[in-house]
Amino acid sequence: MTARLVAWLLMAMLIGGAAFGYAVYTKRIVLPERYDPFAPLDVRAPQGPLTSFKLWRTMHDAQLCDAALARSGLVYREMADATGAGGCELKNVVRVTRAGDTSFSAPFLATCPLALGMAYFEHHYLQAAAQETYGERVARIEHVGSYTCRNVNHRQDTALSQHASANAIDLTGFVLDDGKRIALARWDDAASPDARFLRRVHEGACRSFDTTLGPGYNALHETHFHVDMGPYRICR
Repeated sequence: MTARLVAWLLMAMLIGGAAFGYAVYTKRIVLPERYDPFAPLDVRAPQGPLTSFKLWRTMHDAQLCDAALARSGLVYREMADATGAGGCELKNVVRVTRAGDTSFSAPFLATCPLALGMAYFEHHYLQAAAQETYGERVARIEHVGSYTCRNVNHRQDTALSQHASANAIDLTGFVLDDGKRIALARWDDAASPDARFLRRVHEGACRSFDTTLGPGYNALHETHFHVDMGPYRICR
């Protein structure tokens, strides 16, 4: 008898939860955007209990990603689909030039998920780490490019790299408003503010991108953070 009652209660909760979710989805019940799992993602809005879910959902839906990118504060322009040297295809990519008031060392090509991940990372983690460590903002993000038609680790016996579709970028350093440059070479100087800053940045990158590989991963990444929006969740 007790087991049957518990089963009925669980069934009623599931039905009630599904009905409530459908009412929220169809806007018959209107929740504040912060608590609405179906509200469009705004990467500049304060983080809330549903931000991670919204980010995941947006990254896996092309229309949602395009809409979120348009309101992200990123300065970019859409690029026509193309086949690059070596036969690598570029589809649904944009050319990014700025993240709000933050510049890049050079414009770069990016898929929508990579571009949106960069906007989220810059707004929520990079600037916060700089303010808390140095009391000022990052003015420029330095990188060595996103798109290159090659295999993983430049080896012929591996799969195509995420770089081959502009779904990855290698970050090499950060320049503050006062001109100070923090390079990845400072990673091992554990006692310095620069190392603490870089570790905060690495932590934020792991929360913003699917894969983050830094100096602690292997010799190939001693001088940069590799970040991408590929199929694997890796933080190294």
